[in-house]
Amino acid sequence: MTARDLALGLLFLVASVLPGFRNNGTTIGDVATRPLDTLGIVAVGLECLPLALRRRSPALCLALVSLGFSLDQLRGYHTFAGTALAIALLSAGAHLRRNRRTTAVLFSVAYVPLAVTLFRIGRGGEPPSGFVTFYLVLAFAWGIGAWLHATRAAEAERRRRVADDTRAAERTRIARELHDVVTHHVTAMVVQAEAARYLTSAPERLDDTLGAITDTGRQAISDLRQLLDLLEPSHGPGQATAHGAGPRTPAIGGLRTLVEQTRRAGQPVEFTEEGTPAVSPGSADLVAYRVVQEALTNALKYDHGGLTTVRVRHTDKEITVDIATDGTGSRAPSPSGGGRGLAGLHARVDGLGGDFDAGARTGGGHAVRARIPVGGAA
Repeated sequence: MTARDLALGLLFLVASVLPGFRNNGTTIGDVATRPLDTLGIVAVGLECLPLALRRRSPALCLALVSLGFSLDQLRGYHTFAGTALAIALLSAGAHLRRNRRTTAVLFSVAYVPLAVTLFRIGRGGEPPSGFVTFYLVLAFAWGIGAWLHATRAAEAERRRRVADDTRAAERTRIARELHDVVTHHVTAMVVQAEAARYLTSAPERLDDTLGAITDTGRQAISDLRQLLDLLEPSHGPGQATAHGAGPRTPAIGGLRTLVEQTRRAGQPVEFTEEGTPAVSPGSADLVAYRVVQEALTNALKYDHGGLTTVRVRHTDKEITVDIATDGTGSRAPSPSGGGRGLAGLHARVDGLGGDFDAGARTGGGHAVRARIPVGGAA
């Protein structure tokens, strides 16, 4: 920016010494015009060269240009370089970050003795209204700069809010993913481990239970590795597969694996799937998977051993998920989720324009129902 601003200052400097611009400079106070001399060249330099600092040091730029302008008018050079005062004022209004009001007041106070002196030494052709008009022109230049400053500040604030909202949304998304991945597997492992305590007299069943715990732990590690791969800045398309984590979105056919894992944890589950999954479901299949995952996790926690029914229906427009427990089971010793799971599911389904409902059934147990439109991105 400094090189470009210096070029602007040099342009004003060259134009000020050209014969064609010599009689086209700024004139206030009706002081008799005189030709350029050594002091005139100094005045032109003070008006033009400080423009190189108009962004980096706008207050210094304004002070130097104002000094050169005062010398220009008091001596009667009336060069084209006097136009640089308006640019310095606009730049100060746009780029000055501190002491803005003080700078404006000091400039206004300094203008008064300059105007009075020019009025006295002039030939009487400039009425007081002319000085007022010129001041208003300078104030207008400052006002344009102040407007640009306010506009940039508002845009910066808007971008900051967008960045903050984006980071908050990403943290929420990551928290939901971690909750979905960790809570289900850990709950299943805790329930299975608790059951293993009572199977010491049945070695064959104990071996199956311990095997189920091992499989669940491996699946948890795989899901966590997949999520952590996605959080790496260097992660790109296909890298998850290279790391062995598999695709990000669980296939809707993975529901059968999820149901089987829950059954191995000691939860009887009836699973029914109807219809054909849409060719391009968007995020609907992942959300449907998470709904079933969270509902089965809650069934393990709060209705362990009770019959759980899972019905998933596919159409071209939506996926409908219904999960219910019969209330005949018992509460299992397991970590509490604090209600984050259902709240997160509600937000996920709402984000796709669907409907979500969860609550107690009249005859006992709990039910979860979700209608998830296909084709959207959560």
